[in-house]
Amino acid sequence: MKILVAVKRVIDPYAKVGPLADGSGIDTTNVKFDVNPFDEIAIEEAVRQKEKDPSIEIVAVTIGGSECTEQLQKALAMGADRAILVETDQAYDPSSLSKELEAVVRSESPDVILMGKQATDGDNNQVGQMLAARLGWPQATFACNVQFSGGKATVSRETDTGEETLELPLPAVITTDLRLNEPRYIGIAGIVKARSKPIDRRAPVTPGGTRVRSVKVESVPARAAGKKVASVEELMNELSSRGVGA
Repeated sequence: MKILVAVKRVIDPYAKVGPLADGSGIDTTNVKFDVNPFDEIAIEEAVRQKEKDPSIEIVAVTIGGSECTEQLQKALAMGADRAILVETDQAYDPSSLSKELEAVVRSESPDVILMGKQATDGDNNQVGQMLAARLGWPQATFACNVQFSGGKATVSRETDTGEETLELPLPAVITTDLRLNEPRYIGIAGIVKARSKPIDRRAPVTPGGTRVRSVKVESVPARAAGKKVASVEELMNELSSRGVGA
């Protein structure tokens, strides 16, 4: 079995960022970048499946500039066998990303595609679904448990009303949620091994581009100070004065 894990380079979710002076984007000066946390969960799940079945091959793939090798190195250190960098400086939206990933999938012929349910920068939650549609593969989103057996995947997924369990024939696309696992700490041995694992650099085979344009980026207004009240009656009066409540 081959598992292809899609990885995205994003600003560290814990980093403090602000807009550029002209409001044209985010100021990334001296800002740390990392693997998208949901994609890191996908890598961890692939590694856990490989620990159950050593015949599994894990291939990490990302689309972006040469700086993305740092995130691919992390995927390799976690346990991926090899990595693919579709090297480009073009901007991509979910639609164009799914097209380029489709080209990688066609060349690699994986049995399973794992990826985070969304990226913490755009929060679009679209690429996995678009990719499955392009490939004509079954999909399970927001996975909180994944099992493989007999050419099928059994996936428990998060819904608004609880968990839903699906059985999918392979090949399939699975997107990961927070409850699936907790990514492991990377030891020095994994970092050393990652240096000898191959990263295949490829040129994009589909045109990039985005149909979404950022008009302006600005900081969130400062939060107003709260007010303590001494009783429920005072609370209701405060709410009523601000037009809240029945």
